[in-house]
Amino acid sequence: MTEQAIRQELDSDGILLLTIDCPGLSMNVINEALTRDLVAAVERIRTDASVKGAVLTSGKPSGFVAGADLKGMNFSGGGSGAASGKSKMAQLYEGVFTLNKLLRDLETCGKPVASAVNGLALGGGLEIVLATHYRVIADNPKITLGLPEVLVGLFPGAGGTQRLPRLIGVQPALMFLLQGKNMSPQEALGLGVAQAVVPLDQVVETAKAWVKANPNGGVQPWDQKNFKFPGGVGGFNPAFAQTFVGGVAMAHKQTNGNMNQVKAILSAVYEGTQLPMDTAIRVESKYFAKVVADPQAGNMIRSLFVSKQAAEKGARRPANVPPCKTKKVGMLGAGLMGAGIAMVSAQAGIEVVLLDRDLAAAEKGKQYTADRLAKKRMAPEKAAEILNRIKPTADYADLKGCDLIIEAVFETREIKADVTKATEAVVGADTIFGSNTSTLPITGLAEAWSKPENFIGIHFFSPVEKMPLVEIIVGKKTGPEAIAKALDYVSQIRKTPIVVNDSRGFYTSRCFGTYVQEGLTLLGEGVKPALIENIGKQMGMPVGALAVNDEVGLDLSYKVAQQTKKDLGDAYKPGAGEAVIEKMIELGRHGRKNGKGFYAYPEDGSPKHLWPELSAHFPVAAQQPTPAEVKERLLYRQLVETARCFAEGVLETPEDGDLGAIFGWGFAPFTGGPFSAMDTIGIADVVRTLDRLAQAHGERFTPPQMLRDMATKGETFYGNAAKKKAA
Repeated sequence: MTEQAIRQELDSDGILLLTIDCPGLSMNVINEALTRDLVAAVERIRTDASVKGAVLTSGKPSGFVAGADLKGMNFSGGGSGAASGKSKMAQLYEGVFTLNKLLRDLETCGKPVASAVNGLALGGGLEIVLATHYRVIADNPKITLGLPEVLVGLFPGAGGTQRLPRLIGVQPALMFLLQGKNMSPQEALGLGVAQAVVPLDQVVETAKAWVKANPNGGVQPWDQKNFKFPGGVGGFNPAFAQTFVGGVAMAHKQTNGNMNQVKAILSAVYEGTQLPMDTAIRVESKYFAKVVADPQAGNMIRSLFVSKQAAEKGARRPANVPPCKTKKVGMLGAGLMGAGIAMVSAQAGIEVVLLDRDLAAAEKGKQYTADRLAKKRMAPEKAAEILNRIKPTADYADLKGCDLIIEAVFETREIKADVTKATEAVVGADTIFGSNTSTLPITGLAEAWSKPENFIGIHFFSPVEKMPLVEIIVGKKTGPEAIAKALDYVSQIRKTPIVVNDSRGFYTSRCFGTYVQEGLTLLGEGVKPALIENIGKQMGMPVGALAVNDEVGLDLSYKVAQQTKKDLGDAYKPGAGEAVIEKMIELGRHGRKNGKGFYAYPEDGSPKHLWPELSAHFPVAAQQPTPAEVKERLLYRQLVETARCFAEGVLETPEDGDLGAIFGWGFAPFTGGPFSAMDTIGIADVVRTLDRLAQAHGERFTPPQMLRDMATKGETFYGNAAKKKAA
């Protein structure tokens, strides 16, 4: 007998309690089992005369329903198009319409149905709640309700784009639909999403009491004859028209037209809210099917949800190493990075010894945490608890007892070696030592630690408290215990890890640098700075190549190049944009840090703008490339470098590559990452484009042999190539 996902209990008042409790799962999700049982429950409510009404609740302490099972999504509709006489798109539409129709059947079953929400209700979980006639939420600040599908390339496809606007109005609904924002129980009550917020132990009884008191309450407001939208709808309603005029413009500004799901939400809401509900949900499913049919949705779900969750659950952790929780971390360097690492560690409950060259510098590093906690308006006692975990010092002896060391000192090999040796003298070589270097090879740095198997790279991104990624770098002699320790620590501080092998610049710094370098090269060739910057943003990068160089620091780019030149000697090949950086350093322009870079930063606080004198030092060419040509160079320079990292073994999985690109340097998230992008474009087409660019602009665009072989064999990164590496 198939295990039940929904338990049914009929009480003496004829109220059917439907308890959602998906077997074998810690959290309820909408899967085949739950859908099957919900179909049966709706049919019983509709046809069983002994059932007077129903209440939906959860049997999981973790929440109500967390949404659809994205890992098991299958919208094929079943059967073959040829056999059924239907196109693949028609089958896809039928597949995505299944849940939408089911929830419509629930709300038109003719009997009152209430939801007793005793935990978080997200995505499809909230859509189930919205389809009930009365909604009771437990009074718990940890409970959140929301429709976050937009964040992973989808949108609410089970009536969410139609019911939420009918409950709270089009403009407020779009704020939640387009941004994926969550609401608390009290916010839900204030907006009209919930009708009652009560203590947890009263939530089911309150819902039952309403059902009993409202035998004729099984009609939604929008199914009543005189229903009017909050705020109004229709092409002749000025507020409605203004909402979409402004909303479309704002959405385009935020996404540059790259996000399919955002366009679909706006279309579904605009069209559907002017139609009866039965037609409106079909419009919604039409747009949902179009979104799902495009590779963009699958790419985003895989990278932003499936791969991210797998990484955070330890997909790359050595299986034979017991859990090794960090209790006390020694943080070497109290600058911007060190202070940020100290902060996130202390917030995670870890004791921190924050060491710098003198006590004043270490105290300044601790103040970094104090200042940011103050901005959060955190309760004083909570802030004090976190700050008390950070001990500033200039004495290496205070590192005794630390079970993990992280170094974030100046980016030169000699200084790093000095602090490494001084630390080992106190804590011993059995302690795991992690370097936060952004470019220097870990294998070389490990020479300063007498047990290189305990030395690993733990690369954070700035600002540490905001950036979600940590890049774990495995040196040639790094052992499994060090990898496990680093990954367990990253899990404690609630970051997303990727694991890469050693090389200069590793993966993220190396590939991120290509975006910046190509922007510099374009500038040096006489391309207009505004064209470089605008195309960078339009292609989905967070900011233009010149702007991000200002943020990182032009002087840092210069110092990294000098260290690399020193390390490689005659083998060093200067980048095409290196002369541009050298010129800017000569001009005393170091970026945002000194208020002078490719951008000017007015002292009056007005917005930054491109430095007007750039053209005097980098003359603008008479003939400019097209926007498409600039985009192609900025994009493919990154693609070819990520492919080289895979070919050279720096990356072992495309999942790490896509996660590292999106969360490390902001590679266009709508693509799913560079490896997803190459698979979608087609490897053969990628190789042809790279060969053309290499012929026109230089060998930096030359594809690796691995990519040529993949093109010849018709392979993909998420297919044959990844499987071969795993084998």
